[in-house]
This record gives sequence, C-alpha cells and structure tokens, in this order.
Amino acid sequence: MEKKSMHPESLMMSYGYNPEWSEGAIKCPIFQTSTFVFKSAEEGKAFFEVAYGKREQRSNEKLGLIYSRLNNPDLEILENRLTLWDGAEDCAVFESGMSAISTIFLEFLKPGDLLLYSLPLYGGSEYFIKHVLDKFGISGVYFKTGQTKEEIIEIVKNTGKADKLALIYIETPANPTNDLIDIEDCKSVAQYFSTSEKEILVTVDNTYFGPLWQHPLKFGADIVLYSATKYIGGHSDVIAGAVLGNKTLIKRVKTLRTFLGNMAGPWTGWLLLRSLETLKARMDMQARNARKVSEFLIQHPKIEKVYYLGFLNESNPVQYNIFKKQCLSGGAMISFDIKGGEEEAFHFLNKLKLIHLAVSLGSTESLIQHPATMTHCDVDDEEKKILGISSKLIRLSVGVEHYDDLIEDIRQALDEEDVLKGIDIYDLTSADVQTV
Repeated sequence: MEKKSMHPESLMMSYGYNPEWSEGAIKCPIFQTSTFVFKSAEEGKAFFEVAYGKREQRSNEKLGLIYSRLNNPDLEILENRLTLWDGAEDCAVFESGMSAISTIFLEFLKPGDLLLYSLPLYGGSEYFIKHVLDKFGISGVYFKTGQTKEEIIEIVKNTGKADKLALIYIETPANPTNDLIDIEDCKSVAQYFSTSEKEILVTVDNTYFGPLWQHPLKFGADIVLYSATKYIGGHSDVIAGAVLGNKTLIKRVKTLRTFLGNMAGPWTGWLLLRSLETLKARMDMQARNARKVSEFLIQHPKIEKVYYLGFLNESNPVQYNIFKKQCLSGGAMISFDIKGGEEEAFHFLNKLKLIHLAVSLGSTESLIQHPATMTHCDVDDEEKKILGISSKLIRLSVGVEHYDDLIEDIRQALDEEDVLKGIDIYDLTSADVQTV
C-alpha cells in the first residue's frame, strides 16, 4: 500500500521520518541542537546558496541541515505532516499563533497598504491590526459576517483606498459567535480588486475548526493559518502557530521567519508531532460531545440562545448554505447567552466544578470563559454590541470528557431544580431544537 493513498490520520504516525535516520528510534527524537556539521565546505556552500535564495535547488540535489533557526528535523517533519490535512504544498510553524499572524501581516503588507478584515475577530488579531499596523502606516477596514460580496466591495471602494488593498484577512468560524464567512465570496472580492501587477491575497484563520473540519485552500484561500496551541497541540502544554499555502508564498513567510527568529523550536516541534497522532480521534470525540452538550443547553430555561453550528438549518439559509459548502462538522465550540447579564454569567461560571474557567480552546479538557470581559475585553463597547458580544455571552470549548459528566456539571451550575422535566436530551434531533 503506497503512503500517498493512505488517510492523513494514518500518515501522522510516520510520514517524513525513517527510523534508520536515528538509530532505529520509532519516534523522531528531539534534536536539541543549535547547529549541524557539514560533510565538506562545498556542501555547506550549496546549502547556504539555496537557503538564502541565491539559486534554486537542482532537480537531483539533496539539501541538508544548517542551523536550527533555518531548519531542524523536528520542525521539517512536523511541517511536512501538517500539509497533509489541508492539501497544502508547504507549511511554516511558529512559536505562537500570534507570531504566525504578525509575520503574515508584516510580509504581505507595507506602509500605505489597505487591509480588509472580518469581524468578529480574535482579540489579539484585532489589537495588532488597530494598534501595531497603524504605526507602520497600514490602514484597515472591516466587514461584518452576513454582508454580501457586493456590500464588501462597496466598503472597500468607500475608503478611497481601493487601489491600495493588499490583503483580505478573515476568521471563519468567527470567535466567539460561530458566524461563518463564505471563503469563495472573499476570493471573488480579492479577484475584483486584483490587477495584472498586484494579486490580492486571501488569508483564513482556521483555528476554530482546526485542520479537520474545514479546508480553506480548497475554496480559494491563498493562506490558511492556525494557532497550533489549540486543536493541533490539544493538551494545553505548548504554544505554537502554523501557516500553510503554496511553495512560493510559504517561501516568503519562511524567509521573514528566519530573520525575525520566531520559528518553532525542537521541543515545540516534537510536542506537536506527538499530538498529531491523536488529532482525529480527539476532534471526533470533541465534536460528538459538543452536540450532546448543545442539545442539553438549548432546552434549559436559563439559556436564552445557543450558537452551535451543528444546529444550522434552512431557517437561516445564508449561514446554512455556507455551512453545507465549507464545513465538515458542527465543531466543538459552543457559545450561548445565559438569561440575565454579567452577574448571572459569573455566578454560573464560578459554580462549575469539572469544566475549567480558562481561555484558549481545542484542548482535551473543556474550557469556558466570558468573552466580553476576557478574550475580547479590548474590543470597543459599541462594537461588542453590534457583534453580539454581550455580558450574557459565554464561550465553551468542549473537551474529551464523558458528555454525561459535562452535562451534569453544567446542570448543577445552572441549578438542578430548573432543569426541564420529562425530556430525554439524548434523543433530540436537530429538528427538535431552536436554531441559531
């Protein structure tokens, strides 16, 4: 059986690594070294010529390792494996999601350029756009989920800087509301403003769905990025980021990464290699659990509204059509409005016993937080109101615990006496519940 015909979850065990390279070790060791020895001066010269772009790699030329800021076995094997899920040509891994995001912005934007981005957006990304890029003379303009491509085109035109548009940056599903954005529509907007001299690129932050449940490159995105801390790492013990795309674009990203020095180190690479082996098993379990938890939440009298993609149907045709086209799962992220406001939300959060009150997402343990005062506290109050990030909104990242225990923890925190009686929550179908 040829490796190229195998499923990615099978290839995660061995792709890109040969035990003979490391004394028969079945797993890739941690190459905790800063530099690598050349066999000859001629070999060293050849490696540097290609690494620094002085010439292209020859067809039969085998390149080696130079220095861990440029390349490292753990990093290279990891990057090769990550390409398999998204069908990407190449990948660059970073020491954090924000270092991946900031490197993308700094590589593909220059002073005077215009950035078009979606809202809502991860708070760190929005902060960087508003408070860092502005210092470099790079302006940003946003569109909201639900706006058509024609409306988005008008937004760009109304800036008076349409000819300066250089990059479209979107996050779908959006954090923390689970709103979806049509990637193909964004690509159409990019093509509308592109010229023979300048191609407008589309970058998608796919962190919320991880590399399993959505593949943006298949829908026209040029670059897909992840906070690899989340589902890819999945154990709350590593900080990392990843950027994927074609070889030309990723070469540019890796070149800037070399000189910024924000590449992932060997320990990070090794931890992520470990995590990739169980990625599908973990995410499948998390998705199953999230549906069970959502079915409970939507029936509870103290819950006003549940934002869970697995409940989308024809009653919300725009979002449902995007979901059917782009998404392979309802995911494991749930947001919900609790009746009341901040006081009621905090009371609920403080009573949880199994679910951890902490930011981040995609980990084996379930994590819950209050976006308005935590991850999105820096977002302007008026903008929060427009985007639905209210004081009653709670975000839950569902882990791999048994769903019965997660539901019971939520039940007791909401007060057991208020649970609806006589409803078998495990037999509900999407037709029985209120949709987002």
